[in-house]
Amino acid sequence: MYCKIEDYGLIGDCQTAALVARDGSVDWLCWPAFDSDACLAAILGTAKNGRWRIAPAGNFSKPSRRYWDNTLILETQFETVDGTVAPIDFMPPRGKASDIVCLVRGISGRVKLRMELVIRFGFGADVPWVRRTEDHSAVLAICSQDMTVLRTPVDTRGEGMTTVADFEVRAGETIPFVLTYGPSHPFAKAQVLFDRVAAVANDLDCWRRNSTRLSVASWETSRRP
Repeated sequence: MYCKIEDYGLIGDCQTAALVARDGSVDWLCWPAFDSDACLAAILGTAKNGRWRIAPAGNFSKPSRRYWDNTLILETQFETVDGTVAPIDFMPPRGKASDIVCLVRGISGRVKLRMELVIRFGFGADVPWVRRTEDHSAVLAICSQDMTVLRTPVDTRGEGMTTVADFEVRAGETIPFVLTYGPSHPFAKAQVLFDRVAAVANDLDCWRRNSTRLSVASWETSRRP
């Protein structure tokens, strides 16, 4: 089903941005920059045009969501009959590569979830070549000069031109998913070997510092010729 534009949350790293629907689906992302072609473009059509969704496998009530303080760290909370889970989506300050991080945090009970990743470059038109790394620690999607890398401790598999995973989160657990963009030639290593707690802390601190310096007046002034 289509989402209203006002039902999307925005995350970004100041060089590009993604739109996250209330059901946990990232339906729009241009990588590596705002003016690049989209590799997730479900907002223009269907899931076949590219999306990344992590959500409960069964039924859930209308999710609630919030941003952490003055940041673009987006938390969505799903309540199910088996418990409550909260995916936390954000893009850390960019280093050598650009990442989208989703930390799936168990709030109560035990919740079964499903991840579905459909990468389609060229605004949903180009299907990438997908394979695992030699050490089976990541999933690569390569199309011409573009590449994405998915890393997670959860077992993934291919299913109908989609990378999927079925997993369970218990109260107190946090399971990380990291999707990274990089050039396919020369072969780029994903910049994902970081402590997930430190990543959240660094991103939160970065947004706090910048939000305190930026005002509407300064933004309007910076736009004047």
